[in-house]
Amino acid sequence: MIAYSQLASEILWGAQPVLQLAVAVVLCRRKERKQFPVFFAYLLSQILIFAVTFPLWRMARVNESLYGWFFWLYWLGAAVSAVLGFKVIHEIFLDVFRPYPTLKDLGTVLFKWAGVVMLMVSVVVAFSNSSQQDPFVNAVTTLQRSVRLVQCGLILFLLFFSRFLGVSRRQHSFGLALGFGLFASVELALLVLAPGGLLQRESVNLINTATYNLSILIWLGYALAHAAVRETAVNHLQTQRWEQSLADLHSAESAPSIASHSLIPMFEGMVERAISRSSNLEDVDPLVDAPRRPSAPSPRPSSLPAAAAAAGSKGRV
Repeated sequence: MIAYSQLASEILWGAQPVLQLAVAVVLCRRKERKQFPVFFAYLLSQILIFAVTFPLWRMARVNESLYGWFFWLYWLGAAVSAVLGFKVIHEIFLDVFRPYPTLKDLGTVLFKWAGVVMLMVSVVVAFSNSSQQDPFVNAVTTLQRSVRLVQCGLILFLLFFSRFLGVSRRQHSFGLALGFGLFASVELALLVLAPGGLLQRESVNLINTATYNLSILIWLGYALAHAAVRETAVNHLQTQRWEQSLADLHSAESAPSIASHSLIPMFEGMVERAISRSSNLEDVDPLVDAPRRPSAPSPRPSSLPAAAAAAGSKGRV
């Protein structure tokens, strides 16, 4: 049974670059590559990663001295996939909020800070882990799981708020989010079930790889279908009120000398005022010089099992 699972996983893994190449070709022929350039780059990177890692993996099964090359190239490719996967989420977000430039600008700021936070968490987890796992592997694994959570949140957001935003479920951006969200949901569920011994490692790899192939088929189906126009939002006035409220706040906070129409200067000004106010309060606070109670020592972080870092399919998003 294990041998059949391994064989099926290899076949499905080998089918991934073929399907990804088909999606890339369709995007080029329909001249939609410029609409989603990051997603197109993601597809090409996955094909390149497969072309490098798959032959090395086959040769490493015969010559163990090549396993080190396969190990580092595999995890380097996983890091590239995680970063591009997060960028694709941002690209989908921009396409969804294209009619609302102020909301789109706010989302861009939030995405930048979310990316910084995920990188910081990955680095902290990598170097504070007491297990024997390599810090780089821990960092990439944490980054991947963070991106998976964001991908799940994106598809849930579109499912619940697509009617408010006028997003048709036949739009290409919705199809991209659906594919990523499906794979991310299944992978996170497998990460919960696998450590408890409910599923064997071969079964986890098979389910993960099959789900990713299904995601590529969803992208291929949306790429072949004609792009649907945006629907009329059910509660268009409410969305317009969100847009107008942010635009009014931007106009009130921005200085006349600022020529940019971005929300970034507004947020920078708000942060500067908050910092200046907190510093002024510290100057007049009579309790500043009072002795402070020492904080309790933080508990030592628990180590991640080595098997969890290697969980997932060979074709990571």
